[in-house]
Amino acid sequence: MAAVDATRTVLERFPAGHPRGAHPAEKFAADRRAAGQPAEVVMDLNTDTFLVIVRGGAR
Repeated sequence: MAAVDATRTVLERFPAGHPRGAHPAEKFAADRRAAGQPAEVVMDLNTDTFLVIVRGGAR
């Protein structure tokens, strides 16, 4: 069983059915990282959504 990271902040949500796939989420996360925020993209299988998150809360 995988551990769930309960200490994360969701910055933005992107539908997985987007014609460009995860690209919009990856672009948003890259922009956040360029601004100094350690953003990453994860997939929420329950909602079929790409989430751009920051682990440990917003920084």
